Amino acid sequence: MIALIPILTLLAALGSGLMAGLFFAFSSFVMAALARLPADQGITAMNSINVTILNLSFSVAFFGTTILCLGLGVVGFLRWSEPGSIWLVAGSLLFLIGTIAVTMIFNVPLNDALATANPASPESAALWTRYLAQWLPWNHVRALTSIAALISFILAFARQSA
Repeated sequence: MIALIPILTLLAALGSGLMAGLFFAFSSFVMAALARLPADQGITAMNSINVTILNLSFSVAFFGTTILCLGLGVVGFLRWSEPGSIWLVAGSLLFLIGTIAVTMIFNVPLNDALATANPASPESAALWTRYLAQWLPWNHVRALTSIAALISFILAFARQSA
């Protein structure tokens, strides 16, 4: 089992990196592109993204990394004196709090509210403006914490391998 920890750490780094890239893309240009569209088109496009993202590859990266972080966080805590353990705990907490919790507490409820909107209604323009103003800062948090988790897992792996 102990021999698996470096492999699991690399997989957690990979998953964190995949999520960091996804969130970075949304923060860097996807949301800016959607914001340039008329509200009804932006809402329709974002709703389509929110439906199509729920696929096998995303689920493996998102939920698989979550499971790895839960396990590695416990391993890091239980093996606190071992090299790299602090980085395992740090990476796990960064991902679980900054990516998973932020997604569930902030981004998903905003996505759910957007999904119920009628893009053609007069209220949709105001909803879309609020959505962009609230969703994007929380996505920045997810991008930054996923990057920080990636770095933490790389540092954990380096310490484990030394």
